Amino acid sequence: YPQWPYCRKRCSYCNFNAYAVPAADEAALRACLVREARTLLRLSRVRSVTSVFFGGGTPSLASPGTIAAVLEAVAGAAHLPAGAEITLEANPSSTSTSSLAGFRAAGVNRLSIGVQSLDDAELRMLGREHTAAEAREAVEAARGLFPGRTSIDLLFGLPGQSRDAWAQRLEETLRLCDDHISLYQLTLERGTALAAQVREGALPAPPQDLLADMYQTARAVLVGSGFRHYEVSNFARKGALSTHNLSYWRADQYIGVGPGAHGRFVLRDEGGCRREARVQILEPLAWMREVQSHGHGTRSRAVLSPLEQLEELLSLGLRTDEGITHERWGHFSPQLSLQAVFGGPGEARALQQEGWLVLDSGGLRCTWAGLAVLDSLLPGLLWQLQR
Repeated sequence: YPQWPYCRKRCSYCNFNAYAVPAADEAALRACLVREARTLLRLSRVRSVTSVFFGGGTPSLASPGTIAAVLEAVAGAAHLPAGAEITLEANPSSTSTSSLAGFRAAGVNRLSIGVQSLDDAELRMLGREHTAAEAREAVEAARGLFPGRTSIDLLFGLPGQSRDAWAQRLEETLRLCDDHISLYQLTLERGTALAAQVREGALPAPPQDLLADMYQTARAVLVGSGFRHYEVSNFARKGALSTHNLSYWRADQYIGVGPGAHGRFVLRDEGGCRREARVQILEPLAWMREVQSHGHGTRSRAVLSPLEQLEELLSLGLRTDEGITHERWGHFSPQLSLQAVFGGPGEARALQQEGWLVLDSGGLRCTWAGLAVLDSLLPGLLWQLQR
């Protein structure tokens, strides 16, 4: 996961580790991304990389040369199969047809476009740079270059957004989209401009029952149009699932490169056999200084205990429609099976009886109803696991 930290401006709802600067030293950032990628791949001794996801920030502001350089570094340090999924996050305001063609030539084969809304008033409220018309043009251009591999992001639960307006956005999206859609409920994060407007009463906070209704409406519309609801926020048809994001939810190893990037991998170069959680230095210039001095800019690293690894597996795996298979659980817990932990009396059995959860020969997973309220189910399941 290479992280490009820069944006042209900060959106009103954003609390990501992103920086709006008039001009970035791309050559220096590129050199540091390349060096850190090589260093962390060497430390992890990862032999094969199945996917690369350029996130941000706004990585579509990078030049195709930077994308190509990072991919060359990855391919030089580990096996990068010809068919590996290479995703680039993009904003409609930085996705001309020529730039998209450059990214494709650099090795990108999947695009994730931050459309967020197809309504100009909503886009202005969110502080987005693009218009609805520009979003449509960007998606159409991307589908021409990345057919079947263009994903779009949409936000719902915006202040003042009605159920009817949301249903209309969904219908417009279905006429525009490719085969992958990510739907995110807007979170009013502390410290953001939008949260302040809601707190001060300038904008209304959406009621919880309306948010739940919007989510269920979206699921009904998309599933009815042939999409598989394969993760809490993600829908795909024709097999166009994001293999990169599935690796997170399945608790595979992943390497975060760049300012503020997170990683989970075993540090085998130092003789390690325990999975570590790593976070890179947040501020880009401080991160670059550290990379230039030491080869990587790791801010913190911590060995995850067996219990912490199972807690992550439970919290992430239950987000998917496949849930947690017995095989995957056994990889992290060879002595204590899923059945042993969740099959007896306790919270999991009660949730099964109430129709929220399933434990069978396939593993542990939520029902469709349970997936919609997963955050409320997890505390009890985590408590049962800890006991």
